[in-house]
Amino acid sequence: MIVPSAYYRPLALGAPEPFREPPVRVERMIHFVPPHVEKIRLRAADLASQVDVVLGNLEDAVPADAKEAARAGFIEMAKATDFGATGLWIRMNALDSPWALDDVIEIVGAVGAKLDVIMLPKVEGSWDVHYLDRLLAQLEARHKLEKPIMIHAILETAQGVMNVEEIASSSPRMHGMSLGPADLAASRRMKTTRVGGGHPGYGVLTDKEGDAPRAFYQQDLWHYTIAKMVDACAANGIKPFYGPFGDFSDSAACEAQFRNAFLLGCVGAWTLHPSQVTIAKQVFSPDVEEVKFAKRIVDAMPDGTGAVMLDGKMQDDATWKQARVIVDLAKQIAEREPELAERYGL
Repeated sequence: MIVPSAYYRPLALGAPEPFREPPVRVERMIHFVPPHVEKIRLRAADLASQVDVVLGNLEDAVPADAKEAARAGFIEMAKATDFGATGLWIRMNALDSPWALDDVIEIVGAVGAKLDVIMLPKVEGSWDVHYLDRLLAQLEARHKLEKPIMIHAILETAQGVMNVEEIASSSPRMHGMSLGPADLAASRRMKTTRVGGGHPGYGVLTDKEGDAPRAFYQQDLWHYTIAKMVDACAANGIKPFYGPFGDFSDSAACEAQFRNAFLLGCVGAWTLHPSQVTIAKQVFSPDVEEVKFAKRIVDAMPDGTGAVMLDGKMQDDATWKQARVIVDLAKQIAEREPELAERYGL
């Protein structure tokens, strides 16, 4: 346990002060790119204008013999590209891998000033975050970085899910968490090979009524985990994200899964294919009519107290808080997308 008086103390002499309030950014999609592929690196500037976060993936999906090339490719891409308001992240290799230490040391040393977040795979408990937290502070001090690099944890083991609350509160560097369904399924011994989404065998039957046919309704394998992650993140002021949806050919199912996560409280999702970027923008950008109504609530209750009637429905301080979440998100999106700003009336 870190005592309150030490929580915001830099973990190395000369390291920047930790954020007391995380930077406000729109992060509807975390778009994964393989930095060892040259044609992808050459498109980085164009990509940065289309997505909220560009993430250089160094871990899964990168062959062992391409790990060093991916690291070097990310550094080259980061140096050559002006990402503007778009976030720049990496997903490093897992802490028990032979590449993890060099991932952090080389990338922070070369482009640490441009790096916003390090995504840490297979986080099992607060100890994993504490290790990376201290290492980052030492490197920030060595390279005289002026802002701290944040940490984003992936929940992809049963132990990580069990310890989700302590992970969420483990460091002021914590940016948020993502569901990692594939590795989590393996860790739990789940009987699915799908990357995200449902399973046709997981569902419920309607009650039996004589000899009438009984309808079967497919259920969401990930509902419990996402809800638990959202609660841990919300309680600690950090962001929850849905992870990958692996079936690029099924846009309808991808949209449904993203929407479920959005309604539960997730602020964004991973996008692994360009087709999923449009889906994430649609899902994680609030509905136009919902924003307009939320704005009416906020305008009618400027200080958030009391109660008013709008369209025959009572609005009070609880609905005001819900409306503020929607309006604040819409304002952030409007700054990036003029078309939506006009439609939102902002």
